[in-house]
Amino acid sequence: MSEHHTGGCLCGAVRFSIRAKPGPVVGCHCSQCRRQTGLYYAAVNVPRVALSVEDPGAVRWYRSSGEAQRGFCANCGSALFWQGDEAVEVSVLAGAFDEPSGLAFSHHIYCTDKGDFYEITDGLPQYDRYPSR
Repeated sequence: MSEHHTGGCLCGAVRFSIRAKPGPVVGCHCSQCRRQTGLYYAAVNVPRVALSVEDPGAVRWYRSSGEAQRGFCANCGSALFWQGDEAVEVSVLAGAFDEPSGLAFSHHIYCTDKGDFYEITDGLPQYDRYPSR
């Protein structure tokens, strides 16, 4: 049987399902992710073709850079997705998954850009950029 994961936003207007095994949770500490979420962005990558949103009209997209956009609930503002223009995967915020999620943290990226008000102390690998695969 294939994996099936579900989740959604705070108000429930956006519900999604993923028919694939999500990648590991990655913490992104770049300034854009911190500004969007208030701390850092903890997300998993999944194939775009495996993600389905029940009401795609409930998701608004913000072009945050020349190569990516961020999806959020049009009603409650919950941050949900990060999507690179050329990527075959979409990042889904780990906190948006229904529990039990089965997700686990793997590493942190853009650590030199992290906020000055916290430390990363979980002992997981830390990178200045996204590590090559």
